[in-house]
Amino acid sequence: MSLIWKLPRRSLSFSNGPVVMGILNATPDSFSDGGAFIDRDAAVDAALVMEDAGAGIIDIGGESTRPYAPPVDADEECRRVVPVIQRLRERLSCPISIDTSKAVVAQAAIDAGAEIINDVTGLQGDQQMFDVAAGNAVAVCAMHMQGTPQTMQDDPRYDNVVQEIYQYLAERKQQCLDHGIEAQRICLDPGIGFGKTHEHNIALLQGAAEFLKLGVPILIGHSRKGFIGKQTGDDLSLRDAGTVGVSLAMAAAGMHILRVHNVPMTIAALKLFQQCQPPSRAVR
Repeated sequence: MSLIWKLPRRSLSFSNGPVVMGILNATPDSFSDGGAFIDRDAAVDAALVMEDAGAGIIDIGGESTRPYAPPVDADEECRRVVPVIQRLRERLSCPISIDTSKAVVAQAAIDAGAEIINDVTGLQGDQQMFDVAAGNAVAVCAMHMQGTPQTMQDDPRYDNVVQEIYQYLAERKQQCLDHGIEAQRICLDPGIGFGKTHEHNIALLQGAAEFLKLGVPILIGHSRKGFIGKQTGDDLSLRDAGTVGVSLAMAAAGMHILRVHNVPMTIAALKLFQQCQPPSRAVR
C-alpha cells in the first residue's frame, strides 16, 4: 500500500512519484533568493506560478536558516508570512506549509490557512510545537540539524552519518506519536546541508533509501545548496541543473517530497524521467 500524508483538509498520495514542494522565502536574507519575495504581492504571485507549474505544496518561511543567519523574532516572522498565507489560502489549490521552529508563528500560520508545519529543529526548538501540531491536527515535517544555523557548519562530525540521522529521525517520529500526532501526519527529513559536510551530504543521498524503513514520507531538501555549488560553481543556472540531477536520483530512490526553488525545471525533468523509465523500473 502506498503511503499517504494526512493533512487537515486532504491527504497527499505519492503513488505517482514524488510531490514537489516549492520554496517561498519571504525573507530579505535567504541564501538563494533573499529579498525576492519579501513584498507580499511578489510572494503571492510566485506561489501561484509554482502551483501552476506543478508544485504540490508551497512552503513559506519568514526566517532564513542559511549558515550563520541571524535569528528573527516571532513578531517579525509573523509579519512576513501571515499576510501571504491569508492571501493565498483562497487562491491556491495545493496545501500551504509553514517553515518555522516557533510555535506562536506556526499557530498564526495555521489560523491563516497553513496545513503543514515544517520545522528544521525536528520540533525540538520550541516544546510548545507538539501541542500546536497535535491540537490543530496538522501535518508535520521533522528535520535533522546538528547544532543551530549559527553553529551547524562550524565542524560537523559523525561516526556514521546515515545511521546516526536514521536514529535521530526514529526518535523524532516516536516523540511525535507520544505527543498525540498521528503516524499518518508525520514526515521526516534528513536535513541535507544542515550541519553536514559535502561528504556527509553525498553519503546521506547515497543512503537515502534507508530512511524509507521509517514508514513515513521522506522529504529531501537539497535545492541549490553548497554541496551542489561545490560541484557546479556559483552559476545559479548550474546549481539548478545540479539540483535537478539530485532530484532525479532521489525520485529513483523512492523519496516522497522534493523541496526545490525551481519548480518548472524540476517538474519537467521528473515527467521525462518517468516517461523514459522501462515499465519494470518506473518510480512508484
